[in-house]
Amino acid sequence: MKYVIGVDLGTSSVKVLLVDEHGHVCGEAAEQYQLIQERSGWSEQNPEDWFTSTKLALKKLVSQAGIPKDSVEGISFSGQMHGLVLLDAEHRVIRNAILWNDTRTTEQCRVIEQVLGDTLLEVARNKALEGFTLPKLLWVKDNEPRNYEQIATFLLPKDYLRFRLTNCLATEYSDAAGTIMMDVRKKQWSPEILQAFGIPQDICPPLMDSGAVAGTLLPEVADEVGLTDSVKVFAGGADNACGAIGAGILSPDATLCSIGTSGVVLNYEEDSEQDYHGQLHFFNHGKRDAYYSMGVTLAAGFSLSWFKDTFARASSFNQLLEQVGNVPIGAGGLVFTPYLVGERTPHSDSVIRSSFIGIDAGHTLHHFARAVVEGITMSLRESIQIMSDAGRRINTIVSIGGGSRSDTWLQIQADVFGAEVVRLESEQGPALGAAMLAAVGCGWFSNLDECAKVFISRAKTYSPIAKNTELYDQLYAIYREVYPTTRSLNQKLQQFRI
Repeated sequence: MKYVIGVDLGTSSVKVLLVDEHGHVCGEAAEQYQLIQERSGWSEQNPEDWFTSTKLALKKLVSQAGIPKDSVEGISFSGQMHGLVLLDAEHRVIRNAILWNDTRTTEQCRVIEQVLGDTLLEVARNKALEGFTLPKLLWVKDNEPRNYEQIATFLLPKDYLRFRLTNCLATEYSDAAGTIMMDVRKKQWSPEILQAFGIPQDICPPLMDSGAVAGTLLPEVADEVGLTDSVKVFAGGADNACGAIGAGILSPDATLCSIGTSGVVLNYEEDSEQDYHGQLHFFNHGKRDAYYSMGVTLAAGFSLSWFKDTFARASSFNQLLEQVGNVPIGAGGLVFTPYLVGERTPHSDSVIRSSFIGIDAGHTLHHFARAVVEGITMSLRESIQIMSDAGRRINTIVSIGGGSRSDTWLQIQADVFGAEVVRLESEQGPALGAAMLAAVGCGWFSNLDECAKVFISRAKTYSPIAKNTELYDQLYAIYREVYPTTRSLNQKLQQFRI
């Protein structure tokens, strides 16, 4: 039997997945690492921790699976987007990586907007947001000039990991698009953007397709993890691009809803000219010559985790969601907005915070839990609304992540979205997408579409219930009034936040 390995470099841990030629998951392992938060709004990690943890996870995976070392043919990657890893001329890390969820770069974002104007959306296809890579690079230039002067190249997180495994310095289009330094249509680093800020093009890593071979495992790494140095290592993709691949979002009729810590609605795009006027992210897909549009709810699953940890610590998530099913639509006149850490789509507002609207003495814990679940789902509907308003037909949505593990929540999604919602037979997320890139790269399949027919199967479809959708349409209209009504209040309250 032949195998490939998908490596998903997340924000809190790395997950490795062993998959055979039939798409069966034959083993998995994970290792955690620390988040470094020296100041409010700062979020960093030591790239060496990614390398060490990945080697440990790979060694554990191979050992537990008990497979011959030469049966693994390929490895590919999925990784957290936007993180800035800086290397000097000796390829040593200059400082901790600045992560996607770091918010220190508001000033740099405003400068980018002022300098580039409409060029940013025309070329990079995305607004300047704190999470992206260019603002981070400019922050280092403005605040750490000695570090900036040492930069020989920058990498994204999964690309640094691949570099340590293969000695190949490169990135690929799906991750490079999230830097807002790449021309998304032309698939090249943008001279206009780089020149506008005096960024030397030679610090930008070479670009390649997600399915391209980046090299093979270094002999010392292969020996340490229990594999051979003939294992092909592929470029891989950004976590959302690989999540789309792993969920079969490979054609224009496919839409993804992923509810993890954050929430994502992602739509496959064939046309590079599709224009959402910056309301949605627009990135290169992991599938060759394809794209995806994406809306983000910053605190999706995190809102439910926060609620459980704060008010229902003794309950499990399953218990909480089971009781949610016993509460009527609208939670007895209670609405929640999931703005615990600000919001991305459609508001791009780092100051706004969550609200419970309509609290009365008759509400119980389970009314609040229902309101949280409904609020998260209605926030995701706002992204779907933008896609629909731009002429996209959203009829079927594949749901993955924590929101796909509850029949109650899946039915709520179908009713709120007014679309069929599909649960997969085995949902492995971005790690499976990375494994699929390796499987195609190894020649097991001619393309990702063929691979998906073998690796991905649908388990159950949830259809919207007409009377429920009608009620949710009414509730959604009320939900959308909360943001403009509370925005100025939250701006005034900001001075009191710790």
